[in-house]
Amino acid sequence: MHKIWVSDDDNAIRIILEESLSSSGFDVKTFSSGDDVVNELKNDKPDLILTDVQMPGMLGYDLLKHINDNYEDIPVIIMTAFTDMQAAVDSYGGGAFEYMPKPFDLDDAIQIINRALEDKPKTKGLKSKPKTDIIGESASMQAVFRAIGKLSTTTATVLVQGESGTGKELIAKSLHKNSPRHDMPFIALNMADIPKELVESELFGHEKGAFTGAVDRRIGRFEQANGGTLFLDEIGDMPLDSQTRLLRVLSNKEFYRVGGDKPIKVDVRIIAATHQNLNNLVSQKSFREDLFYRLNVIKINVPPLRDRKEDIDVLTKYFLKNHSDSLGEDLRVLSKEVMNAITKYDWPGNVRQLENTCYWLALMTPTQNVKVEDLPEEIKDHEIAEIPSSSWEEGFNNWVTNVATSIDKDLLDIVNPKIEKIIVKAALEKSNGKKNEAAILLGLGRNTLAKKMKELGI
Repeated sequence: MHKIWVSDDDNAIRIILEESLSSSGFDVKTFSSGDDVVNELKNDKPDLILTDVQMPGMLGYDLLKHINDNYEDIPVIIMTAFTDMQAAVDSYGGGAFEYMPKPFDLDDAIQIINRALEDKPKTKGLKSKPKTDIIGESASMQAVFRAIGKLSTTTATVLVQGESGTGKELIAKSLHKNSPRHDMPFIALNMADIPKELVESELFGHEKGAFTGAVDRRIGRFEQANGGTLFLDEIGDMPLDSQTRLLRVLSNKEFYRVGGDKPIKVDVRIIAATHQNLNNLVSQKSFREDLFYRLNVIKINVPPLRDRKEDIDVLTKYFLKNHSDSLGEDLRVLSKEVMNAITKYDWPGNVRQLENTCYWLALMTPTQNVKVEDLPEEIKDHEIAEIPSSSWEEGFNNWVTNVATSIDKDLLDIVNPKIEKIIVKAALEKSNGKKNEAAILLGLGRNTLAKKMKELGI
């Protein structure tokens, strides 16, 4: 029978875990502090320890370090209610087998315990690394934090998948800062911003005279990132011929500058990111299948903000404070109605759009107390579109009736632009902002759409 020790200052947690683990066939002993565990280790030794982080006296991370230094054959599982990325990094980086944010499912905990007992001995960790600005308490962001924490002892290739504005570059920077290469260069390159004919020069550099305009030798991004990390954002936009050369570099760890005849050796960790579905691009023959598998060693899926709305409150407070401080403005206070409107909005631009909105509020609202009428038009328009009713026609009819009772003329001039704005924004959202596709969906010419967007303030 495996011996499990549980260390937590919460008596209820100790009772629940003792009953659950005992009924699963484990020999369980509980402790209210890390100091008690250290003292008992002088007399006995368990097969596994579960420990909370915040406890009187010795903290859970200190207990983890003590066990890692003196009893490295004992796996440790960290339990914590502090569900930020640093908790995950400190747990895995300190040598924990697993990190479990509270509250956790008891069946899941038992599966993790069994896996830890089967997988001994555990891997020793690294020291804690710098904090980051990634914020989130939702389950989907906890999965991201856990992935970053687990990757903190490696230099594995990572593919970050997520919509525009979700923070893919911030995650790439966190992967670098919390890796063994953290004191080496981090070089970022957005493939969508580079003209096709300049991609290889940008990546690999060029020799003087290699092509018209190459008046000097240029050191490419791979050389700049040597020993560190190269972040290739929007990798799905890389031309096929450049993909072939990138694959060769990843395989051989050497390349030639454009116009050069001398091979250059590099040691670079690759983190790639895209908002596109690379599987679909592979099927369409616009992305190399072998490069996809080379990049897709570890995938981190970054959730859109609409799928983690429980994080909107903490993100909004964080951005408002940052921008109010930087602008020298009083901290803006949001009413319950304002927070309801912000939370209900779907944020097609994700976290980046939310941050920009908080900057706008900190700069533009006339008073410290923000009202619904102070919000940007797109959020207020969304409120109108979300009127509860048995059908959208009934809701729309009620809204138009309310508007009509409050004015004496020009009803169409007031109603039509709001309707058009909602329809145009829906088309742009579906097309991920691509105006040609949105224009086709709307049945308009591209120039007509551009003019319409300007008129509607989109």
